[in-house]
Amino acid sequence: MPALNVEFSDRELEDLRQIAKERGTSMKALVREAAAADIARHRALQEGAEAFRRFFASHADEFAAAFPDDEPRASGAGRAA
Repeated sequence: MPALNVEFSDRELEDLRQIAKERGTSMKALVREAAAADIARHRALQEGAEAFRRFFASHADEFAAAFPDDEPRASGAGRAA
C-alpha cells in the first residue's frame, strides 16, 4: 500500500498522541481516519455542488423571474450589485 510521510510540529504530535491514547487507537489509525473523513467530506461537497448546479440550470428561468436584480445586465457587463 502506498504511504505518505507527514510532518507535524512538536505540539501537534503531542496532541495526536494524546487523542490516540484517549480513543484507544494508534496515531497512524487516527491520522488515516481523519484523512479518509476529509476525503469523504470533499467528495460529498463536490456531489452536492454538482446537484445544485443541475437544479439551478433546470430552474434558471424561475430563478430569473424571482430574482430579476441578480440577473446579468443586458450589456454583458456582469451582475447587478
